[in-house]
Amino acid sequence: MRTHPVLETDRLLLRGFTRDDAADVERLAGSEAVARGTFLPYPYKASHAEAWIRHQEEDYLAGKLTNFAIVHRETSHLMGSIGLMIEPAYHHAQLGYWLGVTYWGMGYATEAAHAAVRYGFNDLGLNRIYAAHFSSNPASGKILVKIGMRHEGCQRQHYLRFNRFEDAELYGILKQEYAGF
Repeated sequence: MRTHPVLETDRLLLRGFTRDDAADVERLAGSEAVARGTFLPYPYKASHAEAWIRHQEEDYLAGKLTNFAIVHRETSHLMGSIGLMIEPAYHHAQLGYWLGVTYWGMGYATEAAHAAVRYGFNDLGLNRIYAAHFSSNPASGKILVKIGMRHEGCQRQHYLRFNRFEDAELYGILKQEYAGF
């Protein structure tokens, strides 16, 4: 059985989720502000958190997903999630992440994204990592640029979210472009 990796940064510990994390996931992901910038359901219920954690384990063992709990190293508080949805046949993965509102604007998402991209290229042997964000969430785009991704385009009114059509801004980075930062 594969063991979920643990990644460390200066301030963060990225580890697999456990069932014990469900209450924190429900609380953090349950914010309407978090839901507006992601595809998380709203309202976010305990059953959502429990099912989400359970499916992550299955998808990890199948080689389709590596999702990490973002945990503060000093306080051990769960702050959010970051992961790579892997397409092994194509050697690429989609980066996705969310943080609880109280952790926004402090560089935690950028720090976690650096670690996830490094892991994707160095440990998983990916050739490409890509991500998308809603145009209404430009802070997420800034994170993607900081980790070396390039803007690749916009899918206009691609998603219906909270009864409003949202543009999807697309970003990507190739292994040959990755500077290892």
